[in-house]
Amino acid sequence: MSDERQFIPIRVAVIVVSDTRTLETDKSGKTAVELLEAAGHEVVTRIVVPDNRDQLRAELKAFIADPRVEVVIATGGTGVTPRDVTPEALAPLVTKPIPGFGELFRMLSYEEIGTSTIQSRADAAVCDDTYVFVLPGSTGAVKTALQKILLQQLDYRHKPCNFVELLPRIRSEKED
Repeated sequence: MSDERQFIPIRVAVIVVSDTRTLETDKSGKTAVELLEAAGHEVVTRIVVPDNRDQLRAELKAFIADPRVEVVIATGGTGVTPRDVTPEALAPLVTKPIPGFGELFRMLSYEEIGTSTIQSRADAAVCDDTYVFVLPGSTGAVKTALQKILLQQLDYRHKPCNFVELLPRIRSEKED
């Protein structure tokens, strides 16, 4: 009997949060899609949503409720200006925060951009039975988050533990 686990593809929705980008001009969301698909995951959709807290919250809520979506990745809106509202849009939908994601992202980002990483409010949470990851909108930040954290944690074969192996428990044990 082999100890090797088989890869389990995850279904992902990508949300680009921007007032200025379109699907055609967006690079960070496109990069996320390319990296996820190259790893074997299925990207269910990629949309662009303006920097509007209520509209973004509605889109997040819809994806969290969609049984086809297991993971939501939002890029953009994580800075400190008044238009940066992605963490605020997510906050009321959070069932369990995953603070280690933002901490690890900023640590890794520090190696690349120094103290400027302090302006990022990258975040992650379980919302009902869906993982939601909030990333800065730069292509570099998306690459850092995916290549150095998420592609490992979204791979069932990653040991000693990963987010994929917890999905069945999150779904069966969630509070009603």
